[in-house]
Amino acid sequence: MCGRGAAGWRWLDIRSLATALVAEQAGLWPNATVGRLVYCAARIRGSANPRGAADQDVYPKALRASASVDHIEYGNYISKVIKRPLATENGQHRPVIVRPDWPITVQRNGTPVPDATFMASVATYEEKGSDVNVASHLLVDVLASGFDAAVVISNHSDLRWPVQEARRRVPVGMVNPGGGYTAGHLSGVPGIGAGRHWWRTLRASDFTGNQLPDPAGRHHGPPGGRGIA
Repeated sequence: MCGRGAAGWRWLDIRSLATALVAEQAGLWPNATVGRLVYCAARIRGSANPRGAADQDVYPKALRASASVDHIEYGNYISKVIKRPLATENGQHRPVIVRPDWPITVQRNGTPVPDATFMASVATYEEKGSDVNVASHLLVDVLASGFDAAVVISNHSDLRWPVQEARRRVPVGMVNPGGGYTAGHLSGVPGIGAGRHWWRTLRASDFTGNQLPDPAGRHHGPPGGRGIA
């Protein structure tokens, strides 16, 4: 959305962003303020990506130093090798399994095997726990802490059930951070349950307009200006 190599968006001030999003909804949520902000992330393993781990380590420290979040909950990354059928992508971003064709064909005892499958062994890195942590904090805060409303910044459809349960009790703002379509499982009706729900998709200006100070405490943003990694 902002350009992977572009400056000016990666040093995000999450509290500033959340405050701006809530202020937009003054008609639905008059006089609302951000009471608690939880950031859920997973730490990159230094053994697999030393530079990425070092770069990532600065950002949570900057969030804490600037009081941009109230709590950080960590999941973790797992790395493993998986085997999958070799595939290309069609126009609907769905996999098309690669089959033998000239000039690469497969034979068994001299007989062509047209439906043979090529297998690829690849390294994969998966973030684990972040969505569970989002769901857990959402429900605990709504059920036990007496908040009047909640905002969830995620587009992960696994959050369908906890978000639905939260909507039964309080107004919920659902924010898609990715710029594409909001996951169908996270959509809904503004008046269902507690009512006054709203949906929003982030724009590039939401990132560039809500940046941490540089430095944030003793911590500096990415080299080359805020945003370059």
